[in-house]
Amino acid sequence: MTENIDKIIKTSILRVRKRYPFFATLSLFANYRPSSSIPTAATDGKDIYFNPDFLLSLSPPQQDGLLLHELLHAALLHTIRRGHREGRLWNIAADIVVNGLIVEQNNASNKEENLLELPEGVVRKPEWEKMSVEEIYDLLLQESPDLELTNPDLLSEPPEDSKGDNSEDSEDSQNSQNSQEGKEKSSRFDSLSQSQKEELASHWQNAMQQAAVIQRTSSQGKLPSGIIRQLDEISQSQIDWRSYLWRYLVQTPNDFQGYDRRFVGRGLYLDTVAGESVQVFVCVDSSGSIGDQQLKLFLSEVVGILVSYPHVKCELYYADADVYGPHSLTLDENIPKPEGGGGTSFIPFFEKVEENRDPNLEGVCVYLTDGYGDFPEEEPLLPTLWVITSGGLNLDDIPFGESVKLYVN
Repeated sequence: MTENIDKIIKTSILRVRKRYPFFATLSLFANYRPSSSIPTAATDGKDIYFNPDFLLSLSPPQQDGLLLHELLHAALLHTIRRGHREGRLWNIAADIVVNGLIVEQNNASNKEENLLELPEGVVRKPEWEKMSVEEIYDLLLQESPDLELTNPDLLSEPPEDSKGDNSEDSEDSQNSQNSQEGKEKSSRFDSLSQSQKEELASHWQNAMQQAAVIQRTSSQGKLPSGIIRQLDEISQSQIDWRSYLWRYLVQTPNDFQGYDRRFVGRGLYLDTVAGESVQVFVCVDSSGSIGDQQLKLFLSEVVGILVSYPHVKCELYYADADVYGPHSLTLDENIPKPEGGGGTSFIPFFEKVEENRDPNLEGVCVYLTDGYGDFPEEEPLLPTLWVITSGGLNLDDIPFGESVKLYVN
């Protein structure tokens, strides 16, 4: 059987190499290991494991789809991007991304026959497939879905008998199991050291670079659009919205005195500020697009800034198609409850800020929203940071200011 399996793997790679130069190059950066102790297939972020019987049961297009599925999980760093998130939902989110990429690639081939197929029962969510895995995970948390699959998903925890250098770093991937099992196994994946993460990220960064070169020099030329999108999402996922918010709100004053040592341990290299006050105008979209957990996370960070930087003077607004406020946001007062609930327009908030702000003081605006609404025709005078919730507008579609995604975990 071993010889047959090796032949199947080599033949599959040859088919992929002929049709998809980019993915063929990526495939050279992974090892393929048979294991009968897993039901379908698995990855630990670098090696790919598969059940020989399951692989033999698939048609050639499905075999190609299976191997490409696991390869994409590894190359898109789904193992190390998981962090401390719950295993089952994370893997469902990752599968939505990867399965969407495979279908998109197949549709882009412009050929009648299906060159890539996915086994029956895999999870699909077409309306989410162009989002990041972090964003999809947050949406799954909000919906609390019970996704029952007719087949075990293409991801599966790497086998215990495969323990090697990466055995403790493997991705908990048995999506057809219940969430409690995912929680029990999560400690295996939380143990990945920083050096191991950096090594794994460097490995696939090198793979991506070489694959891009091969793709550009081939007859197909351009990178797959879905891959370009997901590479952008990898960069975005590495931005901690909390750190972004802190840096944004304390960068305005001109009198800096070096780094504030209180926050170095958190990885926040913030300037110690001495000098005049900063006006911060915070607005929360109250049209119904912001969940309680998102609002609590966001405002708790804003209050944390007020605790540490007394020069920051903050006003809080709520807005749907109208604007409500200002409310004073201080340490001694409870955060006022949201007002509104209608349509969404960002215009009233910026008009209100221009009425209320002191033109002699530095100021910034921060807007928590899903991004769907009417923007001002002209860019406001004050710098604006848009904090966009999961499922919200693509950051590239925000017409002005800076933007960052808010992830719950």
